[in-house]
Amino acid sequence: MKLLQPRPLTREAFAPFGQVIELEGATQFAINGGTTQRFHDLARVDTLAEGGRPLISLFRAQPRAQPVRLTLMERHPLGSQAFLPLSAQPYLVVVAPDHGGRPGPLQAFVTCGWQGVNYDRNVWHHPLLALEAVCDFIVVDRGGEGCNLEEWPLAEPTGIF
Repeated sequence: MKLLQPRPLTREAFAPFGQVIELEGATQFAINGGTTQRFHDLARVDTLAEGGRPLISLFRAQPRAQPVRLTLMERHPLGSQAFLPLSAQPYLVVVAPDHGGRPGPLQAFVTCGWQGVNYDRNVWHHPLLALEAVCDFIVVDRGGEGCNLEEWPLAEPTGIF
């Protein structure tokens, strides 16, 4: 089994795959008569392909046994997919560039817990990887007609930690 070493999730390192949703470095301004601070335009939500619509869901991820074993990657060809954690529990993010319609070399990131991610359309990523506890996420992705899920089993399982 190959081993993959996760690195800290940063905007710069994750940019080829989408956006990191975090407050640090965000455009912000006061609204509602100064009682609320708005952190503006944190991710590029892309759901309108082929008549799609924004879909908001809650995902509850069970913690994975360690070492985490990666066997499958997925992507969404018709829209982006954003994950906003509802707790400060760190979780893993695994992505890969596209190599001719299949995942290329895997890259792993570990979040600070409160960071969210928005996978751009067609970005290969692993399903949710909670680490220490059950984690809830608000998920914004595409609803509507058309096939918006492709899965690819990994030829060689990869372990993390």
